[in-house]
Amino acid sequence: MPVAISACLRGEAVRYDGSDAAAAFPHSQLAGVFEYMAVCPEVGIGMGVPRPPIRLVGTGSKLRSVGVDDAGLDVTEALNAFGRFQATQLKRACGYVFMARSPSCGLDSVKVRAEVRGEPQRSDGRGVYAASVLAARPGLPAEENERLFDSALRGAFINRTLTYAHWRRLERVGLTAQRLIEFHARYKYLLMAHSLNHYRAAGQLLSDLRTGVAAIGERYLVCLMAGLTRPASRAGHANALSHMQGYLKRRMDRSERASLTGVIERCRTGAAPVAEACAMLRSALDRHPNAYLREQAYFEAVRWA
Repeated sequence: MPVAISACLRGEAVRYDGSDAAAAFPHSQLAGVFEYMAVCPEVGIGMGVPRPPIRLVGTGSKLRSVGVDDAGLDVTEALNAFGRFQATQLKRACGYVFMARSPSCGLDSVKVRAEVRGEPQRSDGRGVYAASVLAARPGLPAEENERLFDSALRGAFINRTLTYAHWRRLERVGLTAQRLIEFHARYKYLLMAHSLNHYRAAGQLLSDLRTGVAAIGERYLVCLMAGLTRPASRAGHANALSHMQGYLKRRMDRSERASLTGVIERCRTGAAPVAEACAMLRSALDRHPNAYLREQAYFEAVRWA
């Protein structure tokens, strides 16, 4: 899958001091998964290498990117404009990996210096370029490089990019009410595992598709991706597995039902891994075929969890 990435993470010597950040990305763990599209916004706006370092200043969400040594160097609008431009150039991208703590690319980890003396410095700012890209591409899966060393967060990001890639294919063939319902039917139990609130909100969005399907689709995508960004809990997995089990209950004998119910409950309490409960449900599905369950994205997602 095509994924955009901060160029320094790909080993390009484009940081302000002429270095790279290849060691800060789990290359081996993601080998063969993504096709990378490297971008350095500072180089893109003509700052060059090496260049004066920049930082974020401001309050609230009104942040500016200015020079560390020269406050008169303000590249805020240049980075904003480049972000909007790249959002159109990177249409193939099904995700974006941003450089953590970067005043241009950091997602939610950038230090922000207050402009009013005496106010504390924050460490939860978002880089100007990253904010611009994501404002133009709502729903695009995004992650910071350092978090991808965590296997659970890495798997969740892969699942979001897979989901987004499927959505883009749906857009290319044409979004209709029926196709939107079919798409949601495939992802509903994966979403349930991650966030019951977003699962319910997505269902509400699709409750009336007589008009405005395109606009509803945009809101649905944002809701879906926001839900999948939340870590799936054991309780969430158990809830989704129990709902899927319901499609097979009448076809299973008492012993099969008891065994599957038992492993799902052990999954809920942590006594059994999610993969074990999922494998048992898939085994039951092999014995009692159900076309609806076969199409569930949940089973592919557990592979990456």
